[in-house]
Amino acid sequence: MRKRCMIVTGGGDCPGLNAVIRAIVKRAQQTPEWEIVGSINAFNGILTDPIELMELTNDKIAGIHVRGGTILGTTNKGGPFAWPVKQKNGKMIAKDRSDELINRMNELGIEAVINIGGDGSQKISQKLFEKGCNIIGVPKTIDNDLSATDYTFGFQTAVEIATDAVDKLVTTAFSHHRVMILEVMGREAGWIALHAAIAGGAEICLIPEIPYDIKKIVKTVNERTTGDSGFANIVIAEGARPKGGKMTYKRSNEFGHEKIKLGGAGIALENQLQEEGIHADIRTTILGHLQRGGIPSAFDRILATQMGVKAFEMVLNKQYGQMVAYRHPDLIAVPIKQAIAEPNLVQLNSPLMETARGVGIQFAE
Repeated sequence: MRKRCMIVTGGGDCPGLNAVIRAIVKRAQQTPEWEIVGSINAFNGILTDPIELMELTNDKIAGIHVRGGTILGTTNKGGPFAWPVKQKNGKMIAKDRSDELINRMNELGIEAVINIGGDGSQKISQKLFEKGCNIIGVPKTIDNDLSATDYTFGFQTAVEIATDAVDKLVTTAFSHHRVMILEVMGREAGWIALHAAIAGGAEICLIPEIPYDIKKIVKTVNERTTGDSGFANIVIAEGARPKGGKMTYKRSNEFGHEKIKLGGAGIALENQLQEEGIHADIRTTILGHLQRGGIPSAFDRILATQMGVKAFEMVLNKQYGQMVAYRHPDLIAVPIKQAIAEPNLVQLNSPLMETARGVGIQFAE
């Protein structure tokens, strides 16, 4: 009987997920005693009745490396440790079904799991590993906020999309002599905003790591927009906030979902600038989920493929409880516990920040 390895894609989708899936299957085909299956919609596929698994054969993975999203589907609600259950009185509660998950996998002959996901997904990986599950992690997040790896796949594609948006907004800002605000993703880490601001030539970059001083932004904007032909471009991460203030979000009452949904930092900044008496016209664009979709860049396809091959080789070597990590130019294995210990945030004295300051980008510190 062939051994089974199960792939799981959880959390938010991002470009490159399908390239990882394809690489795992391609590498496993060189080891005939293994077969690869995928759980539909993260671990939900194992926990639903009837069980939903996809046998990942050649016809299923053909050409998927150029497609965004994931052929397995994904979810960021619930999970094996917080499965939503409706009570007789209509109230929803969270139930720990992790033991049941492991029992079902054993019954199905699943000897190893490759969990492709970000910080939240890898925290699940660690907890399952501690319960005896043979699990390998693959880091996935457009925010690039997982420590222990130089890059996560999906990030570079998101940066390309954000940079393209800055490029387009610069021409409109110039033509109309406006202040253009672009809001990009980044809850706690400002990597997308920082890279896009440098690549796109923005004048101001606001990131979660540096609470901003609105007075300094006003000064820069006024200097840039003085006269008949002035303009300014601002890139702001969704998690950015003013000094003494909070992130802009709305609460979610949806059970099993994160309690807050970020979004609106750009609009909040626009309102603050108007309250400060900025004379120039201001327009805000929220890039939102456009950063998660579409065709992955060549860099992300290559990195995702490398990580997929490495992940299956870690299965063969029984390196369970570890995550694939990219340490240029190598792919290595690091303990999942180490990878989730602390987030990968922008360091304020890093070479990239020095570059940004060197070309005059204002962080309103």
